Amino acid sequence: MRITFNFKNFDPSDHLRKYAKDRFGKLAKFMAGTPDAELQVNLEVEKFRHIADIVLTGKNVHISAREDSEDMYSTVDMVWDKLEAQMRKVRDKDKSRRRGGNDGASIGAVSFDEEAGGKRKPNIQKTDDFSPKPMVVEEAAMQLENSDNEFLVFLNAENERVNVIFRRKTGDFGLIDPGV
Repeated sequence: MRITFNFKNFDPSDHLRKYAKDRFGKLAKFMAGTPDAELQVNLEVEKFRHIADIVLTGKNVHISAREDSEDMYSTVDMVWDKLEAQMRKVRDKDKSRRRGGNDGASIGAVSFDEEAGGKRKPNIQKTDDFSPKPMVVEEAAMQLENSDNEFLVFLNAENERVNVIFRRKTGDFGLIDPGV
């Protein structure tokens, strides 16, 4: 990975240059499969503000981050934290895509492991937090009809309970209202 530094309105010390190079050089571990990756580090001072503007480009990756504070070292640390979080997100998304994972909301895939004695034990493979949207039953039915999903979890606006509307084999819809 190639790292390019630009300094504006100040002369950097050797220690700052080495600190920034060591800090941003750690991004190379995220870009292992991209030898032509380039990291553009722009450090600038405006009156009392110390600004770091970073742009990382590579194969299928374009990430940027900007931070400012009253100290250049803390600015470098803050922008590093932002870049690291973004790179982890990109890496996890790529891993999920390679495994064939679903990035959409799901209720959790359950499989059953065969144990000794012929008993089955459920194994929850994925869970996801979900905040149901308040809507009336007719609106939920229209939303489910316009999607390819088999069911929709929603907050019934009429009775303020969580409901599930699902697609039946006949093409009609069914409604589960647990609080009767």
